[in-house]
Amino acid sequence: MTKAEFEGRHGRVRAAAQEAGLDAVLVAGSEYTGFEGAVRYLSGFRILHRYAYVLLPVDGDPTIVFLGEARWVGDHGEAVVDQVFAAHPGEWIRERAAARGWRRLGVYGLDYALAVRDYRALEEGPAELVPFDREFDLARAAKSEAELESVRESMRINEEGFWVVLGAHEVGKTEAELMGEAERYFTAAGTSRLTMDMVLTGAGGAARPEFRFPDHERPIERDDMLLYGLEIAGPGGHWVEFSRPICAGTPSAETRSALEAYGDYFEAARATMRAGSTAHDVHRAVSAPFRERGFTLGHVTGHSIGMTMIEFPRVGEGIDVELRANMVVSMHPHAITADEQTCLYMQDTWLVTEEGGVPLSDVPLRIFDGSERRA
Repeated sequence: MTKAEFEGRHGRVRAAAQEAGLDAVLVAGSEYTGFEGAVRYLSGFRILHRYAYVLLPVDGDPTIVFLGEARWVGDHGEAVVDQVFAAHPGEWIRERAAARGWRRLGVYGLDYALAVRDYRALEEGPAELVPFDREFDLARAAKSEAELESVRESMRINEEGFWVVLGAHEVGKTEAELMGEAERYFTAAGTSRLTMDMVLTGAGGAARPEFRFPDHERPIERDDMLLYGLEIAGPGGHWVEFSRPICAGTPSAETRSALEAYGDYFEAARATMRAGSTAHDVHRAVSAPFRERGFTLGHVTGHSIGMTMIEFPRVGEGIDVELRANMVVSMHPHAITADEQTCLYMQDTWLVTEEGGVPLSDVPLRIFDGSERRA
């Protein structure tokens, strides 16, 4: 990413901070998968281990703050902002806030990513800690052209992972063997550790509703339904999500009904996922085909996605945030039968435009039997 790209990111976050009446923004990131991206978004640094912070004043240069004992963990030359190694990052940030006379410090990651001991140190300082997750996510929601290039590369890698799994699919193998093929490809393609891969499986042509780790012992049977949730970030650090069901045998009647609903959902998403629609509007439109067929929806219908795996806004009931052109949204209605015994779950990553939603994959919504190959 260029210097101009980072300056643009800093400027958008600063504008949001000024609007909120803040003196500075503290962005927390940790090794926990999916929560490292905000630090990389502002600094270029990829967290290898532990955690880090980016401190972005409304007036002044940004600083990335590392834990002192992690000085040799990660390639610190990747960071494009000033660096500090502190024995106690929370105390260093507290002292910086006091020295600059800051009264209001916006914190991204206050609920999940901020280390407890650093929170305690900051609480003792003069600056009020202001939750800033939503504002930060909205500031970065519309992607630049450079970011969209990174998103498309992530999508190319993720989609290829599906074809790798499908090509390796064979009755008698294990779920873990198939997942291993995707992970091997993802690592070679530059994802590093940025994969969050799960599986929904079940017998009789229907998957159970619970996400879980792939089984490494039980052989796959002909009528097993396999839904690999492939969530990855490519070399540029932008997350995407994609999945399609695989069943060598006969899908259940419930699965076929949910598949019909997915076809209607897809057209509803194309029509409503346009600039000016709200996340609530999209949720209502895409959930209707499932509810009409008697399915309930588990998990979340969708969410904004970027350098953090799940960003605000979520696509759901009552979320009246307006979508903007160049937002990237992951959609994955989790269609669960009324008895909560089976489900169907497909993921797609969409681009919001002025005219409507554009899926970033052209792989059809269907159940694959393992005999197909990429065109």
